[in-house]
Amino acid sequence: MLDLAVTAALLTAGYALGRIRPWDRLDTWVRRRLTFGGTWTRTRRGRLFILTAHALVYPAATVHAWRHRHDPPPGRSAPLTFRTADTEDTDHA
Repeated sequence: MLDLAVTAALLTAGYALGRIRPWDRLDTWVRRRLTFGGTWTRTRRGRLFILTAHALVYPAATVHAWRHRHDPPPGRSAPLTFRTADTEDTDHA
């Protein structure tokens, strides 16, 4: 009887977590804080809180960013070139 009660409790908890979607909500919250951070994100405690939440939601991206934080910026691409209108190209008469 106890196994049935534990199974029912686990299924109910899983269903509730699936409906509430705490990871998706945390993901949205972290993305908004990183994009539209207010003045509280300029404090050490705020940045640590955001970093911890980011590490929970995106562990692989956090590790990648941490490993490559001192990499040099990527090289610049070649400048754009435009065709110029020569006098031979514009002569339509």
